[in-house]
Amino acid sequence: MGILDYTAVELSEQIRTGKCTAIDAMEAVFERIGEKEEEYHCYITADRESALKKAAAVQRKIEAGELTGPLAGVPVAVKDNLCTKGVLTSCASRILSNFVPAYSATAVENLEKAGAVMVGKTNMDEFAMGSTTETSYYGVTRNPVNPEHVPGGSSGGSAAAVALGECFVALGSDTGGSVRQPASYCGVVGLKPTYGMVSRYGLVAYGSSLDQIGPLTKNVTDAAYLLEAIASYDEKDSTSEPSAERDFTSALTEDVKGMRIGIPKDYFGEGLDAEVKAAVLAGAEVLKKAGAMVEEFDLGMVEYAIPAYYTIATAEASSNLERFDGIKYGYRTEQFEGLHNMYKKTRSEGFGEEVKRRIMLGSFVLSSGYYDAYYLKALRTKALIKKAFDEAFEKYDLILGPVAPSTAPKLGESLSDPLKMYLGDIYTISVNLAGLPGISVPCGKDGNGLPVGLQLIGDCFEEKKLIRAAYTYEKASAKLKEATEIS
Repeated sequence: MGILDYTAVELSEQIRTGKCTAIDAMEAVFERIGEKEEEYHCYITADRESALKKAAAVQRKIEAGELTGPLAGVPVAVKDNLCTKGVLTSCASRILSNFVPAYSATAVENLEKAGAVMVGKTNMDEFAMGSTTETSYYGVTRNPVNPEHVPGGSSGGSAAAVALGECFVALGSDTGGSVRQPASYCGVVGLKPTYGMVSRYGLVAYGSSLDQIGPLTKNVTDAAYLLEAIASYDEKDSTSEPSAERDFTSALTEDVKGMRIGIPKDYFGEGLDAEVKAAVLAGAEVLKKAGAMVEEFDLGMVEYAIPAYYTIATAEASSNLERFDGIKYGYRTEQFEGLHNMYKKTRSEGFGEEVKRRIMLGSFVLSSGYYDAYYLKALRTKALIKKAFDEAFEKYDLILGPVAPSTAPKLGESLSDPLKMYLGDIYTISVNLAGLPGISVPCGKDGNGLPVGLQLIGDCFEEKKLIRAAYTYEKASAKLKEATEIS
């Protein structure tokens, strides 16, 4: 068993017991990057020399007994919209191609306190606007299972890096499914926490009321430990929840007896690929056999989620991206005539097509005469979606469904039809609109060998139920697979 075959928690145990070192782990990761990166392009920035120096410093602390946690010495990748002190943070955009922050995001600082060592910054859709990691200024990332397909987005670089062994765990951000969907496409675990569970301080904002940082990992155990490391109350984030329970690893038990799981009929209608449907419903049967009560129900409001989400998200994006003007930091056009022309040329040259499309849409829905008709109506719809989930959670502990309507599309397919790309978020965006936690776990493959993800959704701050069910499913399906192979 090589170093890269370990999960993050297993690797940390190996390092603590002296069977390998943090330096060995980092060297193994960079060896894999050397083999795979040219084809798959998971990273925007990866500095081997700096990473090895940090690994050596962490190793000394481990040997001195200063670092004893379950992530000490583990190489981790960070999505390039999380600020990292002294390291380029570009959001995969030309407009921030020279931006080096003077501080780190709280989640990144928490990782460093836990002893994890950053490998580099992963590729993403520009400003997290996309579902395929094809809108990056630095080029596309490819699916680790089949490089002719997309890895999902916007955290595609993080998901692909975990799947390829170019890191052990990674951080992504989820505004409308951007952790869970690439996890599904790449065959890894992706967890989107409750809004307010993880500090957003230092996360470059796309949609401030929707964004949340979350882990991408090889299995549910690593996801629980990584979430426990990054989750904290932060007075620098006004939306951070001070009273939330942040002990997640105690939920790593195989026990769903008596758990009530609802399957929305609305999630299994027209537009869902037959192979995805079969894999997800087979996953539901695994949980049923493990002792959960599983039944169908009507969730409602599903058809309104996409228009509400894209109205709110683009409006917030339009406001958030005003700060990138060529004055304070980032790219500035070289030739201009006057201040207004400088703004116009800088933003025209600095932003990509998808970002410009969303800024224009957001500016339109916020404009005089349309604010009430679109934006306020979307906010009322958001409240109704939250109410529908509240009513569902009065009856059920968790909700189960697919992550995406299909497996990973081929490169170029989604960009040619933006509306089709937006519709691909139909099963994930409601979670962000309602501020709920959700997790994607691998539940099979389609006929082409591309991974399928099963999504579990919990009530606000009920991550422990989510982790318990996901862990039980993971263990039970592994036993089932083993028994099938033996027979």
